[in-house]
Amino acid sequence: STVALFGANGSGKTTLLRILATLVAPTGGRGRVLGADLGTGGIDEIRPRIGLIGHESALFGGLTLAENLRLVERLSGAERGSSDRALAAVGLAGVSDRLADRCSNGMRRRAEFARMLVTRPTLLLLDEAHVGLDREAGALVEDVVRSVTERGGAAVVVSHERERVAAITARSVELSDGVIEAAA
Repeated sequence: STVALFGANGSGKTTLLRILATLVAPTGGRGRVLGADLGTGGIDEIRPRIGLIGHESALFGGLTLAENLRLVERLSGAERGSSDRALAAVGLAGVSDRLADRCSNGMRRRAEFARMLVTRPTLLLLDEAHVGLDREAGALVEDVVRSVTERGGAAVVVSHERERVAAITARSVELSDGVIEAAA
């Protein structure tokens, strides 16, 4: 299942994604993600099954792209060699030896999508999915979302680009001041 999350700047979209990613405990109410109650110790078990691409890159600037992805490969227990295949899949094989802090924003963004290909999350959370990607690389968003949903997972995609996101999401939710105002 895929859901598009829309709302004005400051409406709470990023905060909601951070709660769903179990990075922030909810301040009120209750919720469940992948069968675990939010704000409880049960989230520790599900956290490795969640993939988040936020506004800031999760790459270590002093490591090359390949070193970053190999580290993720080892830490996540992913199949050996999956990091190299993922870098190739996102078009970064030729620059995999470049330090992350020497890469353009678009290259770092592609590397984030490579990370999702390596970790194979059950729940994919994308904050402003298409930002920093050229039109050609925009297909990465579709490919990664499709790879997650084809495995039976789900995706929540935050975007201001309603038409682009409509092609990859099954329904949409509108957030206003932290409250879901409309769902379609």
